[in-house]
This record gives sequence, C-alpha cells and structure tokens, in this order.
Amino acid sequence: MRVSVDRDLCTGVGNCAAIAPTVFRLDEENKVVVLDPSSVDEGTLWDAVQSCPEKAIILEDDSGTQLYP
Repeated sequence: MRVSVDRDLCTGVGNCAAIAPTVFRLDEENKVVVLDPSSVDEGTLWDAVQSCPEKAIILEDDSGTQLYP
C-alpha cells in the first residue's frame, strides 16, 4: 500500500502518529510525514489513516487505486 499526506489539509492533530508512531510523525511545521507504512499490520494502518479528522491521509493500493478517503 502507498500512503501519502495532503499537507494543505493536515492540521497536526496527531491521531495517526499516536496510533502508528512507526508510520507517522509530526515534523517541525506540525504536519504529518510518512515514515514506514510496512512497519505495522494493515488493520493498524487503516485505523491510523481513518483517525485523521481532516482526511488528509491518502491510502492507495499498489496499482495506484485510491482506497481512502
């Protein structure tokens, strides 16, 4: 799976980083950056992605089809 962040939408709430700290972290601008999506199981990744209140995290399958949001 591919994970990206729309930094224009990200407000730095940090739910994703709290759920999956090996995948997401907040940078010096208080915006989320993606670290290693393969470091957690798929269920945890989905939980973290869906926890974003701004829907700023984009999840795609390996072929590039957008799965979320």
